[in-house]
Amino acid sequence: MDRAVKACWQHYPEHVRDRLELLREVIFQVAHELDLGDVEESLKWGEPSYKVALGSPVRIDWKPKTPNNYFLYFHCQTKLVDTFRELYSEALEFNGNRAIVLPLTEPLPKSIIKHCLELALTYQQRKHLPLLGV
Repeated sequence: MDRAVKACWQHYPEHVRDRLELLREVIFQVAHELDLGDVEESLKWGEPSYKVALGSPVRIDWKPKTPNNYFLYFHCQTKLVDTFRELYSEALEFNGNRAIVLPLTEPLPKSIIKHCLELALTYQQRKHLPLLGV
């Protein structure tokens, strides 16, 4: 784990840290399953950020001002969140065109989040396709 990210984890409450670590594991799992190469882990805007060569960066975070939710952020100038909204509006909550809102009181919808991460981590290959080729 990146040293700066590891230090950042220490600022999250334990129950939040567990959820963020699960989300981090899913990011690495998707990158491995799709053979996307190394995942660059760093802090961007004080939030853990993950990037692969042909993808769009994703960030994860929790904020004290919204204590019941944690977030999976995407670059706001992509078609990612609009596509996710089209596909999963019944199952997910969104924050504008930049984030999936995940409630701490519910289990991670792992298969849906995996699909969203697949689209984000392969974004450069599919950004020209309608609905990102889904």
